[in-house]
Amino acid sequence: LLRAAAGAGLLAAATAAIAAPPAPPDVRVEHAWIRWLPANLPAAGYATIVNDSDGVQRLTGASSPDYESVMLHRSRLAEGDSTMEMVDHLDIPAHGSVKLAPGGYHLMLSHAKHALKPGDKVPMRLRFADGSVLQVDFSVLPANAAGHQ
Repeated sequence: LLRAAAGAGLLAAATAAIAAPPAPPDVRVEHAWIRWLPANLPAAGYATIVNDSDGVQRLTGASSPDYESVMLHRSRLAEGDSTMEMVDHLDIPAHGSVKLAPGGYHLMLSHAKHALKPGDKVPMRLRFADGSVLQVDFSVLPANAAGHQ
């Protein structure tokens, strides 16, 4: 019985490893950070996504075990008003990069599942149109931070 249970456990682990989607080739994330806000207010994730490949990479979503909701958003100034809208994808050009930054594209993080504080690391899974997933740790920085140091 013990041998059968061990065999089943190994099979489940091997199946999970095979089923895990690969990271996108030649794509990396730099300077990943989250602006921490108190009282469980929604937070924002920022980073630079670099694409060293010969083709466009399309970011289609993100998730984190630390937040109930992670959405791609864009802030912009229109007619003197600041607006924010959800976007369904973000294209990272071949041999180029896109910045997720205050006042522009960002990850909107809602409903933290537990208390977070500056100094914490938040795992994030970035999903791409080709089915690949890139796991990135985002550093939680204070509310007054201007970016990842």
